[in-house]
Amino acid sequence: MANTTVTFAIPVIDANAILEHWQGHRRLTRKVIGAFPENELFNHSVGGMRPFSEMVLEMLRLAYGGIHGVVDGSWNKAERFNDGAINTKAALLKAWDEVTEALDTFFPQITPERFQETMHAFDNKDWWAGPAYGIIQYFVDNEIHHRGQGYVYLRSLGITPPGFWERW
Repeated sequence: MANTTVTFAIPVIDANAILEHWQGHRRLTRKVIGAFPENELFNHSVGGMRPFSEMVLEMLRLAYGGIHGVVDGSWNKAERFNDGAINTKAALLKAWDEVTEALDTFFPQITPERFQETMHAFDNKDWWAGPAYGIIQYFVDNEIHHRGQGYVYLRSLGITPPGFWERW
């Protein structure tokens, strides 16, 4: 099947809708974090995977460093979540909320042209090169993937996770 490009006079989805989609996933992931008992959040794993708290820290680094990188090229902001200071559920949720606010603040600064620019996420030439919109989609996909692992962890603890549709 040949690749076909379809052009629309107006965008199919605008930047505000992309942000709301991402924030909807973040609201659901926050519910998943909240469903974990504190000890299991930082210690429980299945099949040798990382504890869910470590996956959440990865999501925080991608979202916070990513939004700054996409907006102005300052990809190093992700380092903020590498110091080991987030070691309680309350601190993790507080950091989550701070990043949520950062997305609301910085996402609107992405120009329509910037969404189309090719960039190297986190200045890593070997990791991801693509248009800004594709990098943002990766951040959302990564969160969905890790949230799914969180669902498995919760079920293994006998806890029913929030419905996957509960993004509002």
